[in-house]
Amino acid sequence: MDIMSLINALPGAAAQGLIWGIMAIGVYLTFRILDVADLTVDGTMCTGGAVCIMMLMSGQNIWVSMLAATGAGMLAGLATGIFHTVMGIPAILSGILTQLGLYSVNLKIMGKANQAVNSSKYDLLVSLRNIKDVPFYQNTILIVAVFIVILIAVLYWFFGTEIGCSLRATGCNPNMSRAQGINTDFAKVLGLIISNGLVALSSAFLAQYQGFADVNMGRGAIVIGLAAVIIGEAVFGKIFRNFALRLFSVALGSILYYLVLQAVIWMGIDTDLLKLLSALVVAVFLAVPYWKAKYFAKPMKRGGNTNA
Repeated sequence: MDIMSLINALPGAAAQGLIWGIMAIGVYLTFRILDVADLTVDGTMCTGGAVCIMMLMSGQNIWVSMLAATGAGMLAGLATGIFHTVMGIPAILSGILTQLGLYSVNLKIMGKANQAVNSSKYDLLVSLRNIKDVPFYQNTILIVAVFIVILIAVLYWFFGTEIGCSLRATGCNPNMSRAQGINTDFAKVLGLIISNGLVALSSAFLAQYQGFADVNMGRGAIVIGLAAVIIGEAVFGKIFRNFALRLFSVALGSILYYLVLQAVIWMGIDTDLLKLLSALVVAVFLAVPYWKAKYFAKPMKRGGNTNA
């Protein structure tokens, strides 16, 4: 095992972690803010990339293509929201239904299972080639990092508005929110729209970065998103208390996930086991709060002061 090969691979892992960090922020909005288990992301993670690639191939510029990709993801979130709020289908099943339908939609968008673009023929914003030995303003890591900072700033502002606060209240206590006159169904739908829009934006970046969109590129995306959220909270939870910093910790969690993944690959572990490893990591980190509360919490004293 050559340590230099690992060091040379780390910038690429960091760039990929940042791109998936945008998706992880979208997962955080539904998983932590809305308290909704949304499995739509496995389908949306392909939809955004498919739309972006096909728009580029049709002659549109990169900004229009990414905007269209984000819009397609928001429509997917809207579909899940309608299934859940209008049709009364549980959130997790609504996401599965939308994800299933998106497989066919994605095939129709691309015309086949895979579509590729070349950075030498198309004006891409990010690329796997732009990691090292390029001007700093073309560096993929810098470009995606700037996007994440802007995105976090916009989300921080939005969740401080009345509508944003209604979303947070809906996730905390939907019954109390309804009693206060908040339309919780609208809040859930809006949250799903924003979340899946971010996932599709991440997908558009990923398709450019790797140079292609594939119908299976979103498979297991929810596990990666949850891993980023849980790792970010576990590592930075006690340091980052501010909402914006919590969003930033999710992006950092995604980077850590991919750095660890790269180290695992460098150690020679069978790559066929990576999905299993990801699932186990998420399961362990999700179990840690339960274990801490059950086995390590200090017993509470009951009863009043006997000397009173």
